[in-house]
Amino acid sequence: MDSNSLEKFLNVVGSVFDAYSSVLFLPGAEGSDGYGLAAKFSLGDHIADHTVIRPGQGLVGWILRNQKPLLINNFDRSKSHLGYYEDNAENKIKAFMGCPLPRGGALCLDSRRTYSFSDKDQKILDLFARLACEIKTSVFRADQDEAEQQYYSSLQVISALRKHYPRWSTYLAHFLGIVAQTTGFSSCFLAERDELGKSYFLEGVPEGFFAPGAEAPDRLPIKSGLIGWVFGNGQPMFSGEKDCCPAGQSLFGRNLPTPPVKSLVLMPLFIHKKTRGVLVMSHTDLVPVTSSMKTFVEMASDNLSLFLENLYLRTRLTQPGP
Repeated sequence: MDSNSLEKFLNVVGSVFDAYSSVLFLPGAEGSDGYGLAAKFSLGDHIADHTVIRPGQGLVGWILRNQKPLLINNFDRSKSHLGYYEDNAENKIKAFMGCPLPRGGALCLDSRRTYSFSDKDQKILDLFARLACEIKTSVFRADQDEAEQQYYSSLQVISALRKHYPRWSTYLAHFLGIVAQTTGFSSCFLAERDELGKSYFLEGVPEGFFAPGAEAPDRLPIKSGLIGWVFGNGQPMFSGEKDCCPAGQSLFGRNLPTPPVKSLVLMPLFIHKKTRGVLVMSHTDLVPVTSSMKTFVEMASDNLSLFLENLYLRTRLTQPGP
């Protein structure tokens, strides 16, 4: 069963209840308290594709927090909101109905007519919510199997890179390309600590990452931004986790603005038990960071650390002695 099954399912649900829109929210990445828009059906084009709602936020958030169905046939926008429409499209919605999913999430409908839904409709919607849960499980298993196979295949390719591309620049370019393509992150590059440990520099930053006219810095202070935090603490950072990003910090620090980042992975690279580099992955949209993806990034980073360690040893051996 492919992911289009959820879209087709919502099309049927919307038709049964003569709804204007039907939406399905499912739990986000592990450690995240947000629920992302997994599928939608609407007679209009104003639903925000990347909506994330947290428990307690608006009517959908009320369902997520209380794990109870909700029926409002005369929607008062001055008292609450839906949160999944763009701009002012929500102003025309007159009625709302939603049910929680047994394993987390919410199935919701709305209408541009008041008193569109009844108590009987809500009981039927609860049955649809249970069916949505089964469809979600089937889709997740299929997607998970496909993703894990892709991770395994990519790791095999990464393991062979050192043999085929012994030069560092060529190896790194191929490595970053494989990681980005496999995980779905649009930007993937490397931050490396200098020999004195007082600053770090960037390699492999994709073209267009910085704003037009802005140049990539030659070096940045070792404690700058979220990357500096990873250098200092030796701990990975994954977007969606509660303690992901220390408050008030950007990727490189305040003095170097970057595009708004909604998804982020920062993985420390260790050589002789010291953080010598940080693998940086980012995206301006939401990318679910699953446990399988974390494992893949950790194993890929181990390969990169090994190449760096060998490069470091070769450099030491070729240096003249005292």
